[in-house]
Amino acid sequence: MDFHDKVIWVTGASAGIGAALARALANEGARLVISARREAQLEETAMDCRDAGAGAVMVLPLDLEDTASHASAAARVFAEFGAIDLLLNNAGLSQRSLAAETVLEVDRKLMEVNYIGTVSLTKSVLPMMRKQGYGTIATVTSLVGHIGTPKRTSYAASKHALHGFFDSLRSECWQDGIKVTMVCPGFIHTDVSINALTGDGSLHGVMDRGQSNGMDVDVCAQKILRGLRRERAEIWVGGKEVFAAWIERLCPPIYRYISKRIDPT
Repeated sequence: MDFHDKVIWVTGASAGIGAALARALANEGARLVISARREAQLEETAMDCRDAGAGAVMVLPLDLEDTASHASAAARVFAEFGAIDLLLNNAGLSQRSLAAETVLEVDRKLMEVNYIGTVSLTKSVLPMMRKQGYGTIATVTSLVGHIGTPKRTSYAASKHALHGFFDSLRSECWQDGIKVTMVCPGFIHTDVSINALTGDGSLHGVMDRGQSNGMDVDVCAQKILRGLRRERAEIWVGGKEVFAAWIERLCPPIYRYISKRIDPT
Protein backbone atom coordinates (compact mmCIF):
# COMPACT_ATOMS: atom_id res chain seq x y z
CA MET A 1 0.00 0.00 0.00
CA ASP A 2 1.26 3.44 -1.00
CA PHE A 3 -0.21 6.13 1.24
CA HIS A 4 0.56 9.13 -0.96
CA ASP A 5 -2.63 10.91 -2.04
CA LYS A 6 -4.76 8.17 -0.50
CA VAL A 7 -7.90 9.15 1.44
CA ILE A 8 -7.45 7.82 4.97
CA TRP A 9 -9.91 8.24 7.84
CA VAL A 10 -8.34 7.93 11.31
CA THR A 11 -10.55 7.79 14.40
CA GLY A 12 -9.30 8.55 17.89
CA ALA A 13 -6.91 11.03 16.25
CA SER A 14 -6.91 13.64 19.03
CA ALA A 15 -4.05 11.94 20.92
CA GLY A 16 -2.02 8.77 21.36
CA ILE A 17 -1.71 6.19 18.60
CA GLY A 18 -4.36 7.89 16.46
CA ALA A 19 -2.60 11.25 16.43
CA ALA A 20 0.75 9.56 15.78
CA LEU A 21 -0.73 7.63 12.86
CA ALA A 22 -2.22 10.82 11.42
CA ARG A 23 1.14 12.60 11.61
CA ALA A 24 2.96 9.66 10.07
CA LEU A 25 0.44 9.44 7.23
CA ALA A 26 0.71 13.20 6.68
CA ASN A 27 4.44 12.72 6.16
CA GLU A 28 3.52 10.26 3.41
CA GLY A 29 1.34 12.86 1.68
CA ALA A 30 -1.99 11.21 2.49
CA ARG A 31 -5.31 13.05 2.36
CA LEU A 32 -6.67 12.74 5.87
CA VAL A 33 -9.95 12.70 7.72
CA ILE A 34 -9.33 12.84 11.46
CA SER A 35 -12.03 12.15 14.03
CA ALA A 36 -12.46 12.09 17.80
CA ARG A 37 -14.78 13.65 20.35
CA ARG A 38 -12.39 16.43 21.40
CA GLU A 39 -12.45 19.01 18.61
CA ALA A 40 -9.82 21.33 20.10
CA GLN A 41 -7.27 18.51 20.26
CA LEU A 42 -8.26 17.43 16.75
CA GLU A 43 -7.42 20.89 15.49
CA GLU A 44 -3.97 20.57 17.06
CA THR A 45 -3.46 17.25 15.28
CA ALA A 46 -4.69 18.84 12.04
CA MET A 47 -2.14 21.64 12.36
CA ASP A 48 0.65 19.10 12.87
CA CYS A 49 -0.54 17.14 9.83
CA ARG A 50 -0.68 20.20 7.58
CA ASP A 51 2.83 21.17 8.69
CA ALA A 52 3.98 17.62 7.90
CA GLY A 53 2.74 17.82 4.30
CA ALA A 54 -0.65 16.15 4.26
CA GLY A 55 -2.43 16.40 0.92
CA ALA A 56 -5.56 17.59 2.74
CA VAL A 57 -6.93 17.44 6.26
CA MET A 58 -10.63 17.25 7.12
CA VAL A 59 -11.49 17.63 10.81
CA LEU A 60 -14.62 15.60 11.53
CA PRO A 61 -15.63 15.37 15.23
CA LEU A 62 -17.21 12.01 15.99
CA ASP A 63 -18.56 10.14 19.01
CA LEU A 64 -18.48 6.36 18.58
CA GLU A 65 -21.43 5.98 20.95
CA ASP A 66 -23.58 8.25 18.75
CA THR A 67 -24.17 5.56 16.15
CA ALA A 68 -27.02 7.55 14.59
CA SER A 69 -24.45 10.08 13.33
CA HIS A 70 -22.13 7.62 11.62
CA ALA A 71 -23.90 7.26 8.28
CA SER A 72 -24.05 11.03 7.78
CA ALA A 73 -20.38 11.35 8.77
CA ALA A 74 -19.40 8.73 6.19
CA ALA A 75 -21.52 10.48 3.58
CA ARG A 76 -19.69 13.75 4.29
CA VAL A 77 -16.32 12.09 3.75
CA PHE A 78 -17.39 10.53 0.46
CA ALA A 79 -18.94 13.81 -0.69
CA GLU A 80 -15.66 15.63 0.07
CA PHE A 81 -13.18 13.10 -1.35
CA GLY A 82 -15.19 10.73 -3.53
CA ALA A 83 -13.64 7.62 -1.96
CA ILE A 84 -12.08 6.16 1.18
CA ASP A 85 -8.96 4.10 0.61
CA LEU A 86 -8.36 3.23 4.26
CA LEU A 87 -10.57 3.39 7.34
CA LEU A 88 -8.36 3.23 10.42
CA ASN A 89 -10.58 2.38 13.39
CA ASN A 90 -8.45 3.46 16.33
CA ALA A 91 -10.75 5.14 18.86
CA GLY A 92 -11.50 3.22 22.04
CA LEU A 93 -11.55 3.08 25.81
CA SER A 94 -9.67 0.93 28.34
CA GLN A 95 -10.35 -0.42 31.84
CA ARG A 96 -8.52 -0.88 35.15
CA SER A 97 -10.70 -2.85 37.58
CA LEU A 98 -11.45 -6.35 38.82
CA ALA A 99 -14.57 -7.98 37.38
CA ALA A 100 -16.11 -8.42 40.84
CA GLU A 101 -15.74 -4.69 41.47
CA THR A 102 -16.99 -3.49 38.06
CA VAL A 103 -20.58 -2.34 37.70
CA LEU A 104 -22.46 -3.56 34.65
CA GLU A 105 -22.72 -0.03 33.25
CA VAL A 106 -18.95 -0.06 32.76
CA ASP A 107 -19.08 -3.38 30.89
CA ARG A 108 -21.82 -1.93 28.70
CA LYS A 109 -19.89 1.31 28.10
CA LEU A 110 -16.79 -0.52 26.93
CA MET A 111 -18.79 -2.69 24.55
CA GLU A 112 -20.72 0.30 23.19
CA VAL A 113 -17.58 2.33 22.51
CA ASN A 114 -15.03 -0.30 21.53
CA TYR A 115 -17.24 -2.81 19.73
CA ILE A 116 -20.64 -1.41 18.74
CA GLY A 117 -19.27 2.02 17.83
CA THR A 118 -16.49 0.58 15.69
CA VAL A 119 -18.82 -1.87 13.97
CA SER A 120 -21.35 0.89 13.33
CA LEU A 121 -18.81 3.18 11.67
CA THR A 122 -17.44 0.30 9.61
CA LYS A 123 -20.93 -0.60 8.40
CA SER A 124 -21.46 3.03 7.42
CA VAL A 125 -18.35 2.95 5.21
CA LEU A 126 -18.59 -0.63 3.92
CA PRO A 127 -21.34 -0.14 1.26
CA MET A 128 -19.40 2.73 -0.29
CA MET A 129 -16.18 0.70 -0.35
CA ARG A 130 -18.04 -2.16 -2.00
CA LYS A 131 -19.38 0.25 -4.61
CA GLN A 132 -15.94 1.67 -5.38
CA GLY A 133 -14.54 -1.87 -5.53
CA TYR A 134 -11.57 -1.50 -3.21
CA GLY A 135 -10.49 -0.35 0.24
CA THR A 136 -8.82 -1.38 3.48
CA ILE A 137 -10.38 -1.50 6.93
CA ALA A 138 -7.79 -1.55 9.69
CA THR A 139 -8.89 -1.82 13.32
CA VAL A 140 -6.65 -1.15 16.30
CA THR A 141 -7.58 -3.67 18.97
CA SER A 142 -4.95 -4.87 21.45
CA LEU A 143 -2.87 -7.91 22.31
CA VAL A 144 -5.60 -8.29 24.94
CA GLY A 145 -7.85 -9.11 21.99
CA HIS A 146 -6.01 -12.45 21.99
CA ILE A 147 -5.13 -12.96 25.66
CA GLY A 148 -6.75 -12.32 29.01
CA THR A 149 -5.06 -10.34 31.79
CA PRO A 150 -6.14 -9.16 35.26
CA LYS A 151 -8.20 -5.96 35.54
CA ARG A 152 -9.06 -6.00 31.83
CA THR A 153 -12.11 -8.29 31.73
CA SER A 154 -14.53 -5.92 30.00
CA TYR A 155 -11.81 -4.38 27.85
CA ALA A 156 -10.57 -7.80 26.74
CA ALA A 157 -14.13 -8.88 25.97
CA SER A 158 -14.69 -5.88 23.70
CA LYS A 159 -11.39 -6.46 21.90
CA HIS A 160 -12.04 -10.19 21.49
CA ALA A 161 -15.41 -9.26 19.98
CA LEU A 162 -13.69 -7.03 17.42
CA HIS A 163 -11.51 -9.92 16.32
CA GLY A 164 -14.55 -12.12 15.88
CA PHE A 165 -16.33 -9.51 13.78
CA PHE A 166 -13.45 -8.40 11.57
CA ASP A 167 -11.97 -11.86 11.02
CA SER A 168 -15.41 -12.90 9.80
CA LEU A 169 -15.77 -9.73 7.73
CA ARG A 170 -12.47 -10.51 6.00
CA SER A 171 -13.93 -13.80 4.80
CA GLU A 172 -17.00 -11.98 3.42
CA CYS A 173 -15.58 -8.99 1.58
CA TRP A 174 -12.35 -10.10 -0.09
CA GLN A 175 -14.19 -10.64 -3.38
CA ASP A 176 -15.26 -6.99 -3.24
CA GLY A 177 -11.60 -5.93 -3.22
CA ILE A 178 -11.72 -4.98 0.47
CA LYS A 179 -8.89 -5.96 2.80
CA VAL A 180 -9.13 -6.25 6.59
CA THR A 181 -6.23 -5.75 8.99
CA MET A 182 -6.18 -6.13 12.77
CA VAL A 183 -3.62 -4.06 14.68
CA CYS A 184 -2.70 -5.42 18.12
CA PRO A 185 -0.58 -3.08 20.24
CA GLY A 186 0.88 -4.02 23.59
CA PHE A 187 2.28 -1.40 25.96
CA ILE A 188 2.60 1.90 24.09
CA HIS A 189 3.51 5.17 25.82
CA THR A 190 0.13 6.93 25.65
CA ASP A 191 -2.47 8.22 28.12
CA VAL A 192 -4.66 5.13 27.67
CA SER A 193 -4.33 4.09 31.33
CA ILE A 194 -4.99 7.64 32.56
CA ASN A 195 -8.26 7.72 30.59
CA ALA A 196 -9.26 4.14 31.48
CA LEU A 197 -12.43 3.45 33.45
CA THR A 198 -12.39 1.99 36.94
CA GLY A 199 -15.06 -0.29 38.38
CA ASP A 200 -17.47 2.52 39.24
CA GLY A 201 -17.01 4.31 35.91
CA SER A 202 -14.63 7.01 37.14
CA LEU A 203 -11.33 7.68 35.38
CA HIS A 204 -8.28 5.73 36.51
CA GLY A 205 -6.18 8.89 36.28
CA VAL A 206 -2.84 7.09 36.65
CA MET A 207 -0.05 6.45 34.16
CA ASP A 208 0.58 2.73 34.62
CA ARG A 209 4.14 1.45 34.71
CA GLY A 210 3.54 -0.63 31.59
CA GLN A 211 2.40 2.42 29.62
CA SER A 212 5.14 4.62 31.07
CA ASN A 213 7.80 2.13 29.96
CA GLY A 214 6.03 1.28 26.71
CA MET A 215 7.08 1.77 23.12
CA ASP A 216 7.29 5.36 21.87
CA VAL A 217 4.01 6.18 20.11
CA ASP A 218 5.70 7.44 16.93
CA VAL A 219 7.74 4.23 16.68
CA CYS A 220 4.48 2.32 17.11
CA ALA A 221 2.86 4.30 14.28
CA GLN A 222 5.73 3.53 11.91
CA LYS A 223 5.50 -0.18 12.69
CA ILE A 224 1.77 -0.11 11.99
CA LEU A 225 2.31 1.65 8.66
CA ARG A 226 4.96 -0.91 7.73
CA GLY A 227 2.48 -3.71 8.38
CA LEU A 228 -0.21 -1.93 6.36
CA ARG A 229 2.18 -1.49 3.44
CA ARG A 230 2.73 -5.24 3.48
CA GLU A 231 -1.05 -5.81 3.66
CA ARG A 232 -0.75 -8.03 6.72
CA ALA A 233 -3.89 -9.55 8.18
CA GLU A 234 -2.56 -8.86 11.70
CA ILE A 235 0.07 -6.49 13.02
CA TRP A 236 1.43 -7.10 16.53
CA VAL A 237 3.31 -4.16 18.06
CA GLY A 238 5.02 -3.98 21.43
CA GLY A 239 7.85 -5.28 23.57
CA LYS A 240 8.17 -8.48 25.55
CA GLU A 241 4.40 -8.64 26.03
CA VAL A 242 4.18 -9.80 22.41
CA PHE A 243 5.84 -13.04 23.51
CA ALA A 244 2.98 -13.63 25.95
CA ALA A 245 0.55 -13.59 23.03
CA TRP A 246 2.72 -16.07 21.14
CA ILE A 247 2.89 -18.35 24.19
CA GLU A 248 -0.91 -18.26 24.48
CA ARG A 249 -1.23 -19.17 20.82
CA LEU A 250 1.37 -21.94 20.84
CA CYS A 251 0.86 -23.39 24.34
CA PRO A 252 -2.30 -22.18 26.10
CA PRO A 253 -1.70 -24.12 29.37
CA ILE A 254 1.60 -22.32 29.91
CA TYR A 255 -0.03 -18.95 29.29
CA ARG A 256 -2.85 -19.76 31.71
CA TYR A 257 -0.20 -20.41 34.35
CA ILE A 258 1.61 -17.15 33.52
CA SER A 259 -1.60 -15.08 33.44
CA LYS A 260 -2.24 -15.80 37.13
CA ARG A 261 1.01 -14.05 37.96
CA ILE A 262 0.79 -11.01 35.67
CA ASP A 263 1.22 -7.59 37.26
CA PRO A 264 -1.62 -5.62 35.60
CA THR A 265 -0.12 -2.16 36.22
